[in-house]
Amino acid sequence: MSGVLAKIKENVEKVMIGKGEVIDLLLTSLVAGGHVLLEDVPGTGKTVLAKSLAKSMDFAFGRVQFTPDLLPSDVTGLSYYNAEKSAFVFKEGPVFTNLLLADEINRATPRTQSSLLECMAEGQVTVDGVTRKLEQPFFVIATQNPVETLGCYPLPEAQMDRFLMKISMGSLSAEEERRMIDRYIVDEPLAELTSVCTLQEIKELQKQCREVFVHNDLRDYIVALIQGTRNMSGGTAMGVSPRGTLAFLHASQGYALVQGRNYVVPEDIKKVAIPVLVHRLISETGEEAEKAAVIENLLNSIPLPTEDWTKA
Repeated sequence: MSGVLAKIKENVEKVMIGKGEVIDLLLTSLVAGGHVLLEDVPGTGKTVLAKSLAKSMDFAFGRVQFTPDLLPSDVTGLSYYNAEKSAFVFKEGPVFTNLLLADEINRATPRTQSSLLECMAEGQVTVDGVTRKLEQPFFVIATQNPVETLGCYPLPEAQMDRFLMKISMGSLSAEEERRMIDRYIVDEPLAELTSVCTLQEIKELQKQCREVFVHNDLRDYIVALIQGTRNMSGGTAMGVSPRGTLAFLHASQGYALVQGRNYVVPEDIKKVAIPVLVHRLISETGEEAEKAAVIENLLNSIPLPTEDWTKA
């Protein structure tokens, strides 16, 4: 892991215990220029993880608590008439930031959810016919609770496809839970976090991510996996889109960079396959486990090439 990424992970782990793999995937999405959907039951640390990452970087941080009465203008901003200036003035919304926490995103109406589509896909906001660029890097971490359905609006496929990864926090082991008690019994680690990297360093890492070498055989392997999701005879109604193919590629590059390499190995591809692909599949039942099984089956059935991955 590069020095900057190692410092960020070490800093976040002062707050988050037993979440090393989740942090790696989060950093992978960040350097790959994507966005993350954190899905798990309440109390697993989704919001704390997002705040810890934001405080570890010299980023402008914005948060939107999504509720059914939230309007698109509450997210993107709006133009209002300024009597003193005798003109309409644009007031920026919380999306004009570097890291946006979209908390409980599935509690907002589809109209409000869709206000993030342009921001996430194109890094810009269009209000009243005027397009305004968002400062880069722009990173969205959205959270949602998969258990409650009352008062929730499931994210449509178009919105899900904008997230590079969908990550589950998972539960703590008994040992990890005891360590959490010992750490938090007196202190509040999140309040004590300080920045360990600059915005410019993250920009440089995002540039390095696109330069990570991917062997031709591994490019073919990625294509074979994607094609496999579209050709499954049962269980899958629709496979991964071309946008998903590029997301899979960049996530593999990002994970390699997080692991401290400038080239991708097959393990990188296999590690990011489920977080990147599962939420892009449309199955007959919609069950996550069923879609994960489809990906696992493809990973086990498609032959893995063996080469020297450091050169063409």
